[in-house]
Order: sequence, then C-alpha cells, then structure tokens
Amino acid sequence: MKWVPNIFRRMQYDDLSEEIRLHIEERAEQLMGEGMSAEEARRKARVAFGNRNAVEERSREVWRWPTLESIWADVRFALRGLRKSPGFTITAVLTLTLAIGANAVVFGVWNALILRPLNVPQAESLFVIQHGSDGGSHSYPDYLDLRQRNRSFDDLAVFAIRESGLDTGKDPSNVWQYETSGNYFDVLRIQPYIGRLFHASDEHGPNSAPYVVLSYAYWHNHFQDDRTVVGRVVRLNRHPFTILGVAPPGFQGTILFFAPDIFLPIVNHEQLAGEKMLNARGNHWMFEMVGHLKPGVTPAQATADLNSVDGYLKKSYPKEEDNASYTLARPGLHGDYLGGAARAFLIGLMLLSGLILLAACANLGSLFAARAADRSREVALRLALGSSRNRILRQLFTESVVLSLAGGVAGLVVSILLLRWLSVWRPVPQFPLHVPVSPDANVYLAALVLALVSGVLFGIVPVRQILRANPYEIVKAGSTGAFGRRITVRDVLLVVQIAICAVLVTSSMVAVRGLMRSMHSNFGFEPRNAMLVDIDLTAAGYTGERIPTMQRRLIDAIQAIPGADSVGSVNWPPLELPGGWQGMVYTDTTTDLSPSHAAADPYMYNVTPDYFRASGTSLLAGRAFTWHDDTNAPRVAVVNREFASKILGSVPDAVGRYFKLRDGTRVRVVGLVEDGKYKNLTEDQQPAMFFPLLQSPASWTWLVVRSNRDPQEIAVAMRSVLRDIDPGMVLEIRPWSTELGGILFPSRMATVSLGVLGMMGAMLSITGIFGMAAYSVSKRLKEFGIRVALGAQREEVLQAALGRAFKLLAIGSGAGLVLGLLATRVLAFIVYQATPRDPLVLAGVILAMAALGLLATWIPAQRALSVNPLVLLRED
Repeated sequence: MKWVPNIFRRMQYDDLSEEIRLHIEERAEQLMGEGMSAEEARRKARVAFGNRNAVEERSREVWRWPTLESIWADVRFALRGLRKSPGFTITAVLTLTLAIGANAVVFGVWNALILRPLNVPQAESLFVIQHGSDGGSHSYPDYLDLRQRNRSFDDLAVFAIRESGLDTGKDPSNVWQYETSGNYFDVLRIQPYIGRLFHASDEHGPNSAPYVVLSYAYWHNHFQDDRTVVGRVVRLNRHPFTILGVAPPGFQGTILFFAPDIFLPIVNHEQLAGEKMLNARGNHWMFEMVGHLKPGVTPAQATADLNSVDGYLKKSYPKEEDNASYTLARPGLHGDYLGGAARAFLIGLMLLSGLILLAACANLGSLFAARAADRSREVALRLALGSSRNRILRQLFTESVVLSLAGGVAGLVVSILLLRWLSVWRPVPQFPLHVPVSPDANVYLAALVLALVSGVLFGIVPVRQILRANPYEIVKAGSTGAFGRRITVRDVLLVVQIAICAVLVTSSMVAVRGLMRSMHSNFGFEPRNAMLVDIDLTAAGYTGERIPTMQRRLIDAIQAIPGADSVGSVNWPPLELPGGWQGMVYTDTTTDLSPSHAAADPYMYNVTPDYFRASGTSLLAGRAFTWHDDTNAPRVAVVNREFASKILGSVPDAVGRYFKLRDGTRVRVVGLVEDGKYKNLTEDQQPAMFFPLLQSPASWTWLVVRSNRDPQEIAVAMRSVLRDIDPGMVLEIRPWSTELGGILFPSRMATVSLGVLGMMGAMLSITGIFGMAAYSVSKRLKEFGIRVALGAQREEVLQAALGRAFKLLAIGSGAGLVLGLLATRVLAFIVYQATPRDPLVLAGVILAMAALGLLATWIPAQRALSVNPLVLLRED
C-alpha cells in the first residue's frame, strides 16, 4: 500500500501546479496591462511564482541586495496589508506614539539639561568652582584672592542672586537680578545686543558702578524692544541706576533654569541691600564662581591649583576660613549640588520610560505573532508557490518598520509639543524658573533610532514561526491559530509586559505616597491658615534704625485687622527658596573660635516675639521672646531639639545653657522649640537657632499672619493697610501653603512623571491582556459553543476562556512586584525615601493589577458567555 501516500502527494502536486499556472497567467495579464511585452510579462510571472525553469533566477532575485524599486514594492505591499487591518494598525501606531513620545520627551529634557552645552562661547572650557558640599557659597575676599593667585584660569567671575524693587517711572515691581563681578561678561565672552555691558574698569570701590544691563526677555516684555532705553535712568531700591545695554537673546547667565531680569555690578550690594558684605571674608553669600580653563590645563590640575591657594588662605585667615575644599563641575545646574540630583532623577526616568518602550514592543510583538498565526495559510501558500522565507520575512520586517516609523513620527510630534510647552512653563510663579528644553536635531535623531529599533524588536517575534512553518501541514490542517496548553511566545511577551506594567504602577504609587508624606510631614510650622507678606524695606528706602521701627509699625497695623489672630516677622521663612542663612556656633567651653573647632553650622533666623505663635511652631520649654529682648538686654536665643542635643548636649536641660557665636558673644538659651525642615524636605534633621529681631536686625522682612478669614479677604485688607503706611512699598502677599510650591515642586514633578508613566504602563497592560483574551475567545468560540451545548456552567466557560489570561496576569504581576521591590535604588533617584515595601503600596499594586485584569477581560468574557451553540453549529 506504499502507493497510497504517493497518490495523495501526486494529487497535492497537481493541485498546486494548477494553482501556480493560474497565478502565473493572472500575473502575466496584469503585467501586460501595465505595458510590458507578452514574453517579458510571462518571464516575470514565472520568476515571481516559482516556475521550475526560473527557480535559479528567482533565487538570485531573492538573495540580491534589495533595490529601491523592490523596497518600494515591499512598502506598498505593507501599506495594503495594514489598510486591510485598520484596528491592528491604529492600535500599533497609538502604542508606539505613546512609547516613543515618552522616551523622546525624557531624552529631550536630558539633552537640554545635561548634554547640550551652555549657551556661551567656548562652553567646553567653562567650569563652575565649587566650595564645600553645597556646591557654591563664596565670600567676596576669597574670590578676589582666588582670581589673583590661581594659575589655571584665564579669569574668574562671581555672581549672587537677589530680588530688588525696580521703578521705571510706572508702578514699581520686583525684579530678579544677577549681582556680578565687573568682569562677568568679559569672562563669559558675551557681547551686547544693544548698548554696552559693564566691565571691571567700571568698578572703583563700593557703590561706584550704578549701572544696569537688561536681559533680552525683560527688555522685550517690559520695554517693548525700545532701543532708546540705553542711557535711561531707573531707580533700583530707590537708588538711581543707568541702563547701559541689553544682553543678547538666549543668554540668561550660567544657571539654565533661572532667568534673571537684570544684571548689575556686585560692588553696589551695600547700597541695594544695606549690608556690608564685600569685606566679610567669613560670610559665604555669593552663589557661584565660574571661569574658562587655560589651554592645556586639565580639571584635575586646576583643582589642585585652587586647593593650593585655599591652603594659603586657611593659614592666613584661620578664624574666617573653614575646612571645605574646592572642586570643579560643569555649569548649568549649579554644579553638583543640583546637577547630581537632576542627573539621578533623569536617569531614573529614562530607565522607566525605557521600560515603557520595552512593554510596547512586547505588546506589538504579541500582536504580530498573532497576526502571523492568522496569516499562516497565506504564508504557507506563498511558500508552496515558491516564495522564499527570506522574502516573506523581509516583507514582515518592512511592515513592522513602516508601523514603527509612523508611530515614531507621531510620537515625535507629541514630544515636540510637550517640550515646547515645558520651555515656556513657569512651575513656581514667584520665581523666574523655567526649563529650557526646546527640541533639536539630537531629539529628532533619537526618535528615529527608537522607531527603527522598536520596529526590529517587535518585527523579529514571528521570525521563528515563519522559519519553522510547514506549508504542507498548514494547508492540510488550516490555520495554526488554535490555543493549546504549551507556553507560546505570546504568553512570554504578555508576562513581560504585565511585569513591566506592575513595576511602573509600583513606581507611581511610591511617588504618590512620597508626595503624601511630604505634604503631611512635620515642617516645624503649620502653613495652613497662615499668610506670608514679603516686604523689601531696603527697596522702599529704609536703612539702619528705621528698619526695625518700620517692622514694628507694620506688625501693629496688621494686628489691628479683624481676623488677624497673630502676627510675627522673620528675616527668611523656613523652606523658602533659595534657602536661609547659617552661622557657626561653638560650645560655651570652646576658646579657639576658628572654623575647625565649630560645634555646628545651624540655620539662623531673626524673629519677632509673636513669630512662633503665628507660624504654628510648638514651644516645648522655656519662653518665647518679648519686645524687651533688645540691644540693651543680654543676648538670648531659642533653639530646636536637634540644636540642644548636638551643641548643648542635653535636650531636657537646654533652657538656661549658653553657647558662643563666631565673634565670641555668649548667648543664653531661653526657649526650646520642635525640630522642623529648614532648607529642603529631603534634609536630615538639622539644628536651628532663633534670635530676637531687635538684637539681630535684618533688612529682609517676611510677615507671618495667622488668620481664619478667607485668604483673599485678609490679603486685600492687609494690602490696604500697608499701602496707607507707605504707598511706594513693594510687597507680595500669598498663603504660606502656596509659597511652599517651590520646595514641593520636585516631589510633585516626580509624582506627575511617574503617574503618567504608570498610566501608560496600565494602558499597555490593558491592551495586551485584552488582545490575548479576545484572540483566545475568537479562536475557541466553536469549542465554547459545544461546551454550552453539553451543559457547561458559566463559571466553567469563563475558566476555559480566561483562565490562561488570569494565570499570566498573576505571574506577570508577581514578577513585576518583585522587580519593583528590587528597584528601590532606581526609585530613590526620583522619590525621596522611596519604599515599595510600604503595605499601602503593596496593597495598591495588587488591587490595581486585579482591576486592570478585570477591565481588560470584560469584553472577551461577555463574548464567551454570549455564545449561541445553535448558531455556531449551523454556520459550521
């Protein structure tokens, strides 16, 4: 009976030969209709459909390097195939748009803040000189010595940031300024847009250079590009200053995210701020020092040179110089102080956005595998007709690349819109902060690379199916789309996708919990029902003894407003950007008051008697200040618990003890208050001390007003009262909770970023589970009909239809939860004290993944339960 299989093989061969002949004739007619000669058309048709005499020629065509014509033919074929499956095409393009768009946005921010050089000439040789762990803080005498004695830099420039009142003849307003050394523009090699810039030659001692240079943006927005402003006299803190010129467009100093309104010489600081700081060697108040390295000098050599000068200064001024050393960093993000945190944050975001792209590729790989299974009969027929597997794979890859490029273009468009919006966004309205992240060629190239890599990644998934396809078995058995018990590539991809989603959901929930902890942490004060009034008395023309007198008058006036429960004053509120003041202190027994013997460097605040009550700071022991704690009374202070523990050595017995200031003054502790947060939310517990304002006068004035009245009403009442006292006084009134927006900005940004990535992961997970479940149900409808006809219950049908999907969901969620627990270090880049081990986070992730599974399987479940066996069997 050996001849029986031969008969069947012969019958199959005859059927295929007849089909080939019909296809060849049809293709030949098509080609002749396009203008090709009959002989050439038949030859081309035979080559295309595998005529025996043309096998060798066809083989050569397949393996030949593809021509532009063949590539274009593959593209047209891919477009026709995608047009026939609009649901698949739309899903794939939207998935890639989300994934590539997210990665392009994160890369765009990384490119703008880290990769792109600062917008100054020869930025590659420009460095920031850091002093100590805070990345900046230089004294003016130290700057002069470093500038004169170093041998590594062409020149050094320095600047400080502060706010002043500017009167241009209209309503006075506050402006943010760079107070710079006279050589600032020369060091950075900046040329004016109009007019001229100031130089070192314009400085002739304190208050000798009353000149202002406007930033281009301020000139454009407030002077409407009026070129006649050059030479005009304006009043800055009620002192006359002459406008010399306008800085070039795009130049906003050496801090990328801070855009000053004006530039002016630092030698005028005493006149503007009422503080004699230019000769205070021990007072590190200047923000940043920058300079260009000389040709041939390495950063390591320059660092050694600077520390050599620093060694000389320590020996020459032992009582003023501390133990900090000098390091170099790149400009743009305030050196390593903010640059390190920004890099860590962006690295974490890039890793998580990369997971989004990986999840999208897994999703599309699964869809491509299912699509290849559904087209198995078509593939088998083409193989049987003589097409090579390489040709089929090339067309599949063309289809995947076409999809990826479409998604890449759409994602790039979305990312460009988002990046441009970020570039004009003002996250903290009271500060001139912005993120200059306009896209450039690097972002476009990154999006193209991501699109091509994505296309290859998900396009490679069905390769194994194609290479192992047996056309005879497929034609005989029909579609290979049936689901069995064995683990398939689609199952693995779905588990990977769900695991990635679980990691992203875990990250977003960790961020939410971190923000909640930030919002409800113990600040050491109570911002609710409290208003802040920012008044620059120096800008209003008050100096010397007139400042404390006016401060007392302002407090008394606001205290008389109905609903103002308590009013206090502080020179700089805790957690107010860019931070407060610190001062070295010593134990009472210390005799050598050099910086190396300091007990600590606590935060320092000058307050009025009712400040603690107005701010909601708990007094734990002792007393608060009174108006009798003035210059005629002994020096006193109120300290926090950390100060008492670290400097005084005892918390319960802190009241009544003494400590020393840097000038040797003994200070008696009269009160103990709770610990708090003073510079940022992520700091460890820090010591803090509070002095009576009358014993430590300060020109900075922030009034703290506690009231249960509506914030808008009390603000209007306070503004009216203060205007009656001095109409020319520049003031800003805001709720304290609103003022905290700047310090809470990093936590909120982390929460929003991770929340968006978590939602994108959830969407991809839903589409992945839905696709798998819907495909399984569609392929097994007949089986479900038979089950129902044989009396299967609804639970049994659901188990058969969706049991596999829920098993994969459980496996993927468990794996993702474990990965989330292991990813604490990555999450710590983004969220302070990130802890996925939080019970609420764990419960939230489990509930979220279960909800996603139910949402994704709802429609397939309804379809499985609505099976009508009579209809299905009748159709069969």
